[in-house]
Amino acid sequence: MRRAFNGQPLLWLLSPAALLLAWALAANSGAFPVQLLVPPQAVYHSFTELLVSGELREHLVASLSRLGLGFGIGAVAGMAFGTAMALSRNVEAFCGPLFHCVRQIPSIALIPMFILFFGVDDVFKVLIVTKAAFFPVALAACEGVRAIPRAYFEVASLYRLPLRSLLTEVALPAAAPTLLTGLRIGLSRAWMVLVATELLAGDIGLGQLIEMSRQMLRIDLVMVGVLLIGLIGFCLEGGFHLLEKRLLRWKPL
Repeated sequence: MRRAFNGQPLLWLLSPAALLLAWALAANSGAFPVQLLVPPQAVYHSFTELLVSGELREHLVASLSRLGLGFGIGAVAGMAFGTAMALSRNVEAFCGPLFHCVRQIPSIALIPMFILFFGVDDVFKVLIVTKAAFFPVALAACEGVRAIPRAYFEVASLYRLPLRSLLTEVALPAAAPTLLTGLRIGLSRAWMVLVATELLAGDIGLGQLIEMSRQMLRIDLVMVGVLLIGLIGFCLEGGFHLLEKRLLRWKPL
């Protein structure tokens, strides 16, 4: 099935084309008010207007910069913490219960508290994204390092590898498959949480573009934001998948 799918890349376009056709037929049928279900050509026209005016670029830069900064901090901190919790029983005993408790709290549930402490500026949004990325990455790093055969560490101890070499040359490479999965999940969650955060509080970003358009009853602009969010999420997932395949060329499919 995988080979057949890879041999027919045009199948990727089949479901989007079918959805676009169904959307156009439903919008032009007159069964729905035009204010509620705008046709695809109107959405495309609004997209080009936003693109030419430069407003769309501002929203994209704001959202992607918050995502990059928050995910970067959360991923690095998550890898460090998860590895430490896997290698040290003291860290696991001291931090484990709190870690597993806090990671069950949805990031969206923390938005009111974060607003009270940090306001509605970018700091608040970056911290929410950091939280959303930190826990999946930390959990994946912890489970990945724990799954490494003990013989690896015995050989490292025999050669008296320093801690830095143990981490960079043994632990993290051996845990790479699980860790990369955690990074991909963390990136996806961070993107969804960021959009939700921008919907609730903010003055710029794709989420805020949707919210302002909703208040003005501009469903065409709402659809532009929704489609861009889905497309960016798809590109992030696909790009990360390609990176994973490149880094794990040794792993059998």
